[in-house]
Amino acid sequence: IGGTLSHGGVSGQTFKYGPQISNVLRLDVVTGKGELMTCSPTKNSELFYAVLGGLGQFGVITRARILLQDAPQKVRWVRAFYDDFDTFTRDQELLISMPDLVDYLEGFIVPNQLSLLGTSIAFPAHLGFAPELHKVYYCIEFAVHDFQAKGTNAEQVVEKITEQMSHMPSLVYSVEVSYFDFLNRVRMEEMSLRSRGLWEVPHPWLNMFVPKSGIKDFKDLLLDSISPEEFEGPILVYPLLRDKWDANTSAVLPDEQAEQVVYIVGVLRSATPASCSARCLDDILRRNRRIAEAASAPRIGAKQYLPRHPSPLHWRDHFGLRWNRFAARKSLFDPLSVLAPGQGIFARTHASTV
Repeated sequence: IGGTLSHGGVSGQTFKYGPQISNVLRLDVVTGKGELMTCSPTKNSELFYAVLGGLGQFGVITRARILLQDAPQKVRWVRAFYDDFDTFTRDQELLISMPDLVDYLEGFIVPNQLSLLGTSIAFPAHLGFAPELHKVYYCIEFAVHDFQAKGTNAEQVVEKITEQMSHMPSLVYSVEVSYFDFLNRVRMEEMSLRSRGLWEVPHPWLNMFVPKSGIKDFKDLLLDSISPEEFEGPILVYPLLRDKWDANTSAVLPDEQAEQVVYIVGVLRSATPASCSARCLDDILRRNRRIAEAASAPRIGAKQYLPRHPSPLHWRDHFGLRWNRFAARKSLFDPLSVLAPGQGIFARTHASTV
């Protein structure tokens, strides 16, 4: 869990509860000075907030106390399909305005028929319509927890939600699964990929936080930069709420403070050796860099999540107004830059000797 806490930790419940780093009560951390410290919002708070989203630059998290919630018995898991991006994002923003009804929300771009027919092993392989050739579709995925208590009915809640949505006619699917199976869904997909030899392959991923005002331009930039017909892997797109993030942490969101809605976009590509050579992989990585640079420009104003940057200057641009605080925390907790030197944020220094 220390790895996700060092970045943020986002998922389909982030709109409701905030990222993982907003749900931490206490940490044990080994700093760059070699000191083992317990920290919380009220004890050694500067270290506490530094390491949350701090990319491992200030300390190694050895223990974390985090908030938990009651687990439901069942989950009603729903997917709805769209052929229009504006309608897709509008419905996503509608759903995050219903935190009392919706317990989980993600979405994804479906760039080709293979993706459309294989979006999940829990849903039907045949979706009941013939997709137009070269047309890109979109899918909203949400879930309602079912505690199976008297007076509650998850199916009725789903019906209340979906009747307000504007998905393609008849293209909404709902399944009931155990809570464990829902949480284990990515593992099930992994096992499916492993069985086909598609897991132990390069994954040149790109993850971006995109302000609401720039999400359509980013979608256009992305689709213009890839070959949708040949793309392998999911492309996640779903909204988060800025006020669920604590500005004291080291995590970086887009600078557009006036916008409450921020989208996370995960381009989770697979590069199978059978169809993508080493040269092809290098080309994908270059394209990812071009997409990230174009999206980070003021017109879109995006920020990388799980960031990689080629130079300290790029890192300064990434942190923007947060850079001075980030650098000050580095001097305080890891003055010799012992931790995570491979990221290239700070130059390694050496203690003076007499």
